[in-house]
Amino acid sequence: MKLLLTLLLAISLFGCSKADLTQYQDNRPVFSLFEYFQGKTTGWGMVQDRKGNLMRQFVVDITGTVSADNKLTLEEHFDWSDGEKSKRTWTITKTGEHTFTGTADDVVGIATGSAYGNVLSWQYYLNIVADGKTWKVHLDDWMFLQKDDVLINKTKMSKFGISLGDITIVFRKNSERG
Repeated sequence: MKLLLTLLLAISLFGCSKADLTQYQDNRPVFSLFEYFQGKTTGWGMVQDRKGNLMRQFVVDITGTVSADNKLTLEEHFDWSDGEKSKRTWTITKTGEHTFTGTADDVVGIATGSAYGNVLSWQYYLNIVADGKTWKVHLDDWMFLQKDDVLINKTKMSKFGISLGDITIVFRKNSERG
């Protein structure tokens, strides 16, 4: 029992540590969240369970607009491999040179993030409906901008610190910017 408690304490202590984002400050190309998502962007993604099994795939079409008060609105339209269609609207605010907050209808509270160099780290709680029940899960997003406007997004999903699975999305800016 003592060993189990010690392991749980170690997992909770080390699992909460965050990478120092400033280590990416010299990485290129520089990822500007507002610039990248302004206009039209498409993403291709998949959801995997904690064992790596493919659960679902999707395509997301995003239209981003920056308002006069310097807020980024992202209209996301998801087309899931099982035929489901869903949408989410994000409102993102730049709160500092490297920091952001965001809200959406299914986000619990406020999402927070930081960006340095080509990397953005974004954390939030999301209400997910499955089997008629709503589950509040934690998402830990990491976005990495590559050459040629390719953006790779890796997300870890967890509940009570226990891994539920991962989401991977590859974004590409559409050539016609809106």
